[in-house]
Amino acid sequence: MKYLPDLFEQNRAWAQGRVAEDPGFFKRLCDIQQPEYVWIGCADSRVPANQIVGMSPGQLFVHRNVANIVRADDVNCMAVIAYAVGVLRVKHLIVCGHYGCGGVRAALDGTARGVVAEWLEPLRRIVRDHASTLDVLPDEVRWGRLCEINVSEQVRSLMVSDPVRTAWAAGQELTVHGWIYDLHDGLLRDMNVTAHGP
Repeated sequence: MKYLPDLFEQNRAWAQGRVAEDPGFFKRLCDIQQPEYVWIGCADSRVPANQIVGMSPGQLFVHRNVANIVRADDVNCMAVIAYAVGVLRVKHLIVCGHYGCGGVRAALDGTARGVVAEWLEPLRRIVRDHASTLDVLPDEVRWGRLCEINVSEQVRSLMVSDPVRTAWAAGQELTVHGWIYDLHDGLLRDMNVTAHGP
């Protein structure tokens, strides 16, 4: 514990608290990996997936990246989805964006550089495709609206991904959801873009 000793101390306190509250917690945690839900969310530190939905470890399979983007060429994201759908047999895939997303803002403003700019290119295309809708909005409203549009577009990307199409073709029960989280009140909002099949 030469480096970051405070984090190790917090970890010990957390683990001891779990055992004090529930002596069998870690034993059960080792024996389970049967979540019904996949969360594809933003890497933003203010958006902790499990806590937002009140779930314990083992209940939510999580993939996070800058601006909750679903890309067919992102091997990490596709592997998470393929494993969750094909092996864990999850029933729900949730794309969850959030208002105030820095990645969305960078795509909107064109301020991203280097590898971040490369990563956000699909989102920059969304900005171009929706320019007529976005350009008439005031700045703060435009940013929030793009966060919402991004969720809808990522749901579409997820729906046409190989793991999801394969599952649906096989008749597997699988629903894709699009949600957005508001940092101001801590509440989720359903974007009404749920899909139960192709």
